[in-house]
Amino acid sequence: MSIVTVQLGQCGNQIGREVFNTICSDVRGAHGLCSKKENQSYHDACKDRFFSEEESEVPVARAVLVDMEPKVINQTLSTAARSGSWKYDHRSHFCQKQGSGNNWANGYSVHGPRHKEVIMNLMQKQAEKCDRLGGFFTIMSMAGGTGSGLGAFVTQCLRDDFPSSFILNHIIWPYGTGEVIVQNYNSVLTLSHLYQSSDALLVHENDVIHKICAQRMNIKQISFRDVNQVIAHQLGSVFQPTYTAECGLHYSRNPLGDLMETLVPHPEFKMLGLRNIPHMPENSLAYSTFSWPGLIKHLRQMLIANAKMEEGIDWQVRPPHLGSSVPSSHSTNKPLHFNTSLANLVILRGKDVHSVDLGSFRDPSLYTCWLNPQDAFNAWKTPRAFNKYEKSTSLVSNSQFLLKPLDNVVGKAWNMFASKAYIHQYTKFGIEEEDFLDSFTALEQVISSYTNL
Repeated sequence: MSIVTVQLGQCGNQIGREVFNTICSDVRGAHGLCSKKENQSYHDACKDRFFSEEESEVPVARAVLVDMEPKVINQTLSTAARSGSWKYDHRSHFCQKQGSGNNWANGYSVHGPRHKEVIMNLMQKQAEKCDRLGGFFTIMSMAGGTGSGLGAFVTQCLRDDFPSSFILNHIIWPYGTGEVIVQNYNSVLTLSHLYQSSDALLVHENDVIHKICAQRMNIKQISFRDVNQVIAHQLGSVFQPTYTAECGLHYSRNPLGDLMETLVPHPEFKMLGLRNIPHMPENSLAYSTFSWPGLIKHLRQMLIANAKMEEGIDWQVRPPHLGSSVPSSHSTNKPLHFNTSLANLVILRGKDVHSVDLGSFRDPSLYTCWLNPQDAFNAWKTPRAFNKYEKSTSLVSNSQFLLKPLDNVVGKAWNMFASKAYIHQYTKFGIEEEDFLDSFTALEQVISSYTNL
């Protein structure tokens, strides 16, 4: 089954290009470290999933590019074409001249309805090119105007036009220090609207990826491209082909459907966090060895201690004893917060994957009491290595990972709203105070649900 990627706004288009670059270099690389037959079936599954073969020899990305300014789309199209290994369909993009001015209301209430027909025609054409449509994967920022506002509008249109297709929204959480003065308003409006129409929200936090670039990849002058490449690597580690069942002989047909079935057991809980290890500079790989027990131990502790990367994990955090409602107290005064999970998916790539012991992720104390731990945990595996790493593992988690950042964003937005700051910028495009209040109410409910896991 094929996935149509929808790249929205500057952020979405730049990350989307890096995702296709990562997938292409992984498929073309000679580092599969597996049999020729295995490599070929992996290659075929990936091609069908992300690319369509047209008259030219070069694979064409199954993607729709949308932005309200032409500059980034033009760069994205030309950079992909110059790579020689893949390209975009030059008829599958839409852009305008004026931009959205970092205003969610402008993207959602003005640009969205005005250009709906043209944009949705592009979606329809891409969907018709698929033998079997697995769903839509949208990539967007949460803080700006086009990605967030137009992105929320387009997601609603996709839900209306393709009611039985899966929609996964990949959203970039803005830097805490702030990129845009109204980013918290934009974020609250985006999240509350996506929660109504999307099947799940897969979130990357800019602050976290920035730290990985600095501390794990040893990059001194970090650019947006560095950040985007780490995000693309993590996304590729989830969406490249894997075997979903213990004894599966064929690569998963529909990764979006499998992801939803595995991780979203209830429509109130749609926030997915992603962790991937190891991360290191390419020139250090030759001097590093990784064992599966070591990687799994780190990944599990990252889950229960809500650590963002494999450095600086709090090893003091332990799961609560079953039967007690609070984590066991330690002598330290600092309360140790345990991250409760609803569902977890571990993805293993590399040699000897079928002998890896994942029993520690099946521990009932990791999960909320109203779900069977056997249903709450799944593993996908492939013996083919990913992107130069001999062994690598990813964790996609529906847990309390995003509770604190969500609470922060809602709190900051509410403080601004209480003093009526910048509200006039939204009301002039038709977003009223009642719309803000509805969004706050919806997200307070999400925060409450995750808090009570």
